[in-house]
Amino acid sequence: MNVRDDAIQATAPVTDQPSPAVSRRLRLITIIATFGGLLFGYDTGVINGALPYMSKDLGLNSVTEGMVTSSLLLGAALGAVAGGRLSDARGRRRTILTLAVLFFVGALGATLAPTTAVMIVARFVLGLAVGGASVTVPVYLAEISPAERRGALVTRNELMIVSGQLLAFTSNAVIANVGSESGGIWRWMLVIATVPAVVLWFGMLVMPESPRWLASRTRFNEALEVLRQVRSQQRAEAELAEVSALAVKEEQEKLGGWQDMRATPWLRKLMFVGFGIAIVQQITGVNTIMYYGTQILSDAGFASDTALTANIANGVISVLATFVGIWLLGRVDRRPMLMTGQIGTTLALLFIGVFSLVLPTGDGRAYAVLAMTVTFLAFQQGAISPVTWLMLSEIFPMRMRGFGMGVAAVVLWLTNFVIGLVFPSLVSAIGISNTFFLFVVAGIFSLTFVKLYVPETKGRTLETLEAELRARFS
Repeated sequence: MNVRDDAIQATAPVTDQPSPAVSRRLRLITIIATFGGLLFGYDTGVINGALPYMSKDLGLNSVTEGMVTSSLLLGAALGAVAGGRLSDARGRRRTILTLAVLFFVGALGATLAPTTAVMIVARFVLGLAVGGASVTVPVYLAEISPAERRGALVTRNELMIVSGQLLAFTSNAVIANVGSESGGIWRWMLVIATVPAVVLWFGMLVMPESPRWLASRTRFNEALEVLRQVRSQQRAEAELAEVSALAVKEEQEKLGGWQDMRATPWLRKLMFVGFGIAIVQQITGVNTIMYYGTQILSDAGFASDTALTANIANGVISVLATFVGIWLLGRVDRRPMLMTGQIGTTLALLFIGVFSLVLPTGDGRAYAVLAMTVTFLAFQQGAISPVTWLMLSEIFPMRMRGFGMGVAAVVLWLTNFVIGLVFPSLVSAIGISNTFFLFVVAGIFSLTFVKLYVPETKGRTLETLEAELRARFS
């Protein structure tokens, strides 16, 4: 390790009490940027209630239902890596502006879709935006946040994701009750997403670029101006000194893409950890609840309209659990929080499988399964999901942070895609109990991986963390 490495590693973050103006500016930036998370949540959650009505109008079967649902996920996988590359090359802010346009076009296309083929294409476009937002928004927030507030501010995006899902579940239920069985009510469910897309685009026009991205392009004066908006004067100058030293080092090493990753052993190991964290978040089966929750509850014994309303409980608990997760992230370490979430979700899935197997169809079974889906989401959204997106935004080097998180997010979205595509067929082939037992086995493997390989990231600046991970994996 050279002298510059020692300087980076030894630097302790300057902490001070920000002025009210600085706090307001940081809060406004967070609110506007996380509209990308709101759209992420709405567009992934709305299909839950829209799909049954859409199936009637477009004549979907089990295969085309899976294609409509999973086309967004396939688009998200491509959008994640493309968004990560674009944000590294063109900047976080400009990338989010581009994503806002894709969100609007995709939502409008899905709303007006006359055929299944058009719907699949529109959902794929939405997926590009969702995947890009899943990478770019957390990185933008991580790079603009003070070290001691990074956990809370980055996970505001997770709060907006689950709030978007709750908004989707609630608006689906309201529209279904008002519109009853009238044709095309699913189009009203889908069109709502155009509104936050417009807010995101206009809002990001007046937001600053990430100071760390500016520093990575040696635009140090601009980086300092942004830091002065969200830090005290003394802290802005101290932080710029640390960031600029690392930017110069990474420029010399030419970190930034596939070739560098293949040629640098510690980056390969770090990418393996990122892939693992991404897979761990998905193989809990969380998105089977998000996408097929209404159908799961119907199979458990609820009437279709009751299932749609009961599914709102899943959205409510997701939001409440995320509030708890944000509170916990400021007080406990990331790694044990992730392991606790894994234990909780695995046990909840085990009980869903058992109840579906041994209880007779009826209210008892229906409410028992609902209780376990709520418990599952409390652990998932209160621990696993916020820690996952936070860690992925933290662990990669500054010059390739968007690219690294993008590649990890591709793995996440492809895992999501496979699960979303095969879940209906699995339930049809082996039953819902055995399907959830498969997720239980996956949960045990996930817990083992986290215990053995995942590092702790709490309490470090991004620059100090990078030096620690470089030393650990070299």
